[in-house]
Amino acid sequence: MHNDWGGQSFAHPPGRLPIVGDGRSVDPSRPLKSMVGHAEKLGEPIFEIQVFDQKFVFAASAELAAELCDEQRFVKVLPPAVDALREFAGDGLFTAHSHEHNWRLAHDLLRPAFTRTAMQSYHPVMVETLDELFDYWERLDGPVDVARDMTKLTLETLARAALSRDFSSFDGIDPHPFVAAMILALKSGQRIATLRTAPGGRLAVRRIRKRAQASQDYVDELLDDIIATRRAQPPSEHDLLGIMLSARHPETGEQLDDTNIRHQILTFLVAGHETTSGALSFALYYLSRDPEILARAHAEADAVLGPDRDTVPTFEQVPQFRYLRRVLDESLRLWPTAPGFGRGPRETTTLSTGHVMRPQDWAIVLLPAVHRDPAVWGDDAERFDPDRFLPENSRGRLPHSYKPWGTGERSCIGRQFAQQEAILVLARLLHRYEITGDPDYELDIAERLTIVPKGFELRLTPRTPQRVAPDRPHGDPESDGSEPPSATCPHASARADGLDAQA
Repeated sequence: MHNDWGGQSFAHPPGRLPIVGDGRSVDPSRPLKSMVGHAEKLGEPIFEIQVFDQKFVFAASAELAAELCDEQRFVKVLPPAVDALREFAGDGLFTAHSHEHNWRLAHDLLRPAFTRTAMQSYHPVMVETLDELFDYWERLDGPVDVARDMTKLTLETLARAALSRDFSSFDGIDPHPFVAAMILALKSGQRIATLRTAPGGRLAVRRIRKRAQASQDYVDELLDDIIATRRAQPPSEHDLLGIMLSARHPETGEQLDDTNIRHQILTFLVAGHETTSGALSFALYYLSRDPEILARAHAEADAVLGPDRDTVPTFEQVPQFRYLRRVLDESLRLWPTAPGFGRGPRETTTLSTGHVMRPQDWAIVLLPAVHRDPAVWGDDAERFDPDRFLPENSRGRLPHSYKPWGTGERSCIGRQFAQQEAILVLARLLHRYEITGDPDYELDIAERLTIVPKGFELRLTPRTPQRVAPDRPHGDPESDGSEPPSATCPHASARADGLDAQA
């Protein structure tokens, strides 16, 4: 995937060397941290990193990101790290090229899986799985590893909603063999992306593929067996797999073949559970660091759910947690768990920076930099403040300046599932527990396919919810009384917050 931009020059880190280029300025274990640091130091809307013969171009300003999100001029492209995942997840929704037939077919067929009716059917699964996490925590002695346990929760929820399959995530500390094999295959894909253009990289890539083959085969065979078993049963659309097996395109009558169904399942399991677990983990980190924000979140949970800590929110109650929704949005602003996406032009075009971009060129929208652009978010952009997303504070904000779910048609099809689950989890967790973090902990980021806090633990203490007066606006004394965004509408937050809302 060559990306030379016709030899045009960009800002880049100082100290570039022959052959390795800017490789010394990139921490291979923390590439995202390196890129965000370069964006801050260079202070340019667009910059490049040259590693061996591969050029990576990054858009770091909100204004340039908005330009690249123009669907009339630009489309999604797959940067090397995502392209390498095709070896594992094939042409699933996340890894498919926009021109591939299966992307359009799957996108059209899977939309019914995220209607309001479908989301209502997933709600009991989310509730039941969260109850199992609470039981698991009751058996533990000491603090909980937040990222580990949020990952257990979100993977188990997705597996049950997508496959009606239980991966026994709460039976012990160690993950199910499927999870371990899936992670190994993913890590192998990421290493392949890094080594493809390095000197001697072809030999290294062959070795990595050989070592990962057993894990890849295990994952593929397990999912193929699940699909074959369900094929032999009477049709049922009670889960995502059932929808994929029976749905036909309304115009052509086409169906997904079994190989692509496997790729779609992998896409949802991999991309879906990691992004949601990271968002929850960052939200809990920030809640634990600010007593005032935590108190407002507790008050909202108590106002909606009442004095009984075992109360379960109904599906219809989830959108009432407006402050928790803003906590989630602000967490994803500072740490978008899918931290970037690639864009390329439909035809040769000139950017506002003066650079000419051809159809074979691509740039990565670097979301942690875009979401911290002081031109949009102010001089305190590094500060965690959920009230940035109050309607009156968002009105007039530059469109496309907040893109944690991607953009356009290629934005995350399952984002309403993730939002519904994340707000449900935060509401119930804060209703049941006091949370206390280690005051000496400094936020450290683990960079996987997505990003999560590393080594972050919480102590959970059973709490007694407070009675909140009926006329109190759900623990949100500054609420303007407007209707809360629906947790089942994919673009509700964007509309309510004055941000863009693309289909």
